[in-house]
This record gives sequence, structure tokens and C-alpha cells, in this order.
Amino acid sequence: MPENAPQTLTGKPSVLFVCVHNAGRSQMAAGWLAHLAGDRIEVRSAGSAPAEEVNQAAVEAMAEVGIDITAARPKALTVDAVDASDVVITMGCGDACPIFPGKRYEDWQLDDPAGQGIDTVRLIRDDIRSRVEKLLSELLPD
Repeated sequence: MPENAPQTLTGKPSVLFVCVHNAGRSQMAAGWLAHLAGDRIEVRSAGSAPAEEVNQAAVEAMAEVGIDITAARPKALTVDAVDASDVVITMGCGDACPIFPGKRYEDWQLDDPAGQGIDTVRLIRDDIRSRVEKLLSELLPD
């Protein structure tokens, strides 16, 4: 693993995707990263005000590309989840995360899929994929 790649106690980088409801953008991002990285990266997602369930349009859009996020459940953002992560990515939704030294923080400005039609959600899904692929190339360059 490259010197600049973050590592947890398991030896793998850990990424936390954060969105207010943890029902759309963050779930799609977690689904993409888990799909593309396999077990090489620990993937988490959470929200400051988690919804009851994952956005069905997000589930449908991900299923179209062969990624099943039906088992995903929105989770509350905790200080421990941030502390246990090497990279924390907020999804353009104004969430405030606790700041810990040595962590990498990014904010991805993404449209909210809530209340959007499937065509719009597909565009968001594809935008997220390209961002996740870039992140993956930075965390696991070989």
C-alpha cells in the first residue's frame, strides 16, 4: 500500500459517506465503493437525520447497474463512525461532521435524489460512480 494511503487497524482504508437522511446519495456511494473495491476498503455510510428507509429510486437505479442496496438501512451519524474512518465524504447536504486530525474530508456537491424521477437519479448515480472511481484510484493506486 502506498505511503500516503490511509490505513485503519485492519490495514485497509476506511471511507464514511455522510448525507442528511442516509437514504440516497450516501447509500449509492457506499454501494459503488463496496462493489468496485470489494473487501479492500471498509465502507460506511450515515446521516445526521436518518430516514426510515433507503430511497426506492436510488435502489432501482443501482439495481440497473447490478448493485443491490436493498439490504442497506439508514444509520445515524456518530462521532465513533467519523473517528473510525480515514476518509469522510459529505454529499453536498450541509452535514456537519466532527473534525479529527489526520482525517481526509471532502464535500461532494451532488443533487438530492429525493423526490426525483428515475432519469435524474440515474444521472446522480453515474456522477457518484465517477467520483468513487477517482477516490478508489487515490486510495488503492495499484
